[in-house]
Amino acid sequence: MHILHVVGARPNFIKVAPVYRALSERAGVKQTLLHTGQHYDFNMSDIFFQQLGIPAPDVNLAVGGGSHASQTAEIMLRFEKALVERQPELVLVYGDVNSTMAASLVCAKLQVRLGHVEAGLRSFDRSMPEEINRLITDQLADFLFTPSEDADANLAREGILQEKVFLVGNVMIDSLIRFLPRGAEMTLHSRPYILLTLHRPANVDDPARLKSLLEAIRDATRGLDVVFPIHPRTRSKLAYAGLNGWWSDLKLRDPVPYIECLALERGARMVLTDSGGIQEETTFLGVPCLTLRPNTERPITVSLGTNTIVGSDLECLRHEVSQVLSGTGKRGSIPPLWDGHAGERIAETIVTLLCRNALSVA
Repeated sequence: MHILHVVGARPNFIKVAPVYRALSERAGVKQTLLHTGQHYDFNMSDIFFQQLGIPAPDVNLAVGGGSHASQTAEIMLRFEKALVERQPELVLVYGDVNSTMAASLVCAKLQVRLGHVEAGLRSFDRSMPEEINRLITDQLADFLFTPSEDADANLAREGILQEKVFLVGNVMIDSLIRFLPRGAEMTLHSRPYILLTLHRPANVDDPARLKSLLEAIRDATRGLDVVFPIHPRTRSKLAYAGLNGWWSDLKLRDPVPYIECLALERGARMVLTDSGGIQEETTFLGVPCLTLRPNTERPITVSLGTNTIVGSDLECLRHEVSQVLSGTGKRGSIPPLWDGHAGERIAETIVTLLCRNALSVA
């Protein structure tokens, strides 16, 4: 059985690691790791393979950046050639980035079986490129591996056959549980701090919005350090808005590798973010999280976890920060099946399907 994994961006690397490791322990399974090159900065890509123990990619398409359309098209062109050459029985895609959707379209055209890891998540906001990627990928996938029951409900509502859906848990948490101890001895900031991550266009592209958001954070955080590992794209937007060096408690640093990121999350008083995966990690760690978006595709982090949606409401942001700092903020619990064994369940499901000859090429 030949399985080809498609990864292209930082979250994909974290998700593929436990699946690749679990499948490597199964007899008769050959694996190919294909990196589209969607993220190509060293701290956003190569070092993740090193830290997560993933082998060097067998194929690197080296696509790089570009508009959504041009990047997706280039991935499809290059991936089609690699797929024809490698001839896998099953392709696994991860998450909701452009690489995921592009590979899914190619698999559908070439009639290669497709599995989607982290299927069924929905923000119900089609202005988000990731939502389009999720919707298309799930309609095309033959096997949908979901992290939580709300994802199963979304797929059922969209008419996805129940026999194609497998509730396996959260592979992001598999990686967190495995690698968090490596950061236990790290002291990455000497003073109490709040962790901030921002990269979404709605928050960083408009200089006025970016300035008002940072001012609200400054006013609410009461002189605490705000540690900001800054995405390359966001750094350029900060400079364009003339905001470099204007606030002494804002501690800019380059993007941090995965284990260091987990250590920063665990040590923070709270996390302010517009990232999806960080909402899940903070829920598992029990760290308060304020999401600077109007919605989330991970609602279980709100209903059960430590996450609160504040959107673009700066007064809500100030209030929620104050609640956390005063000790009256939200407390959460860990969702079911976020136990470090999702990758194993995925591998076992695939092997079981193989034994039933369910993964033969259509």
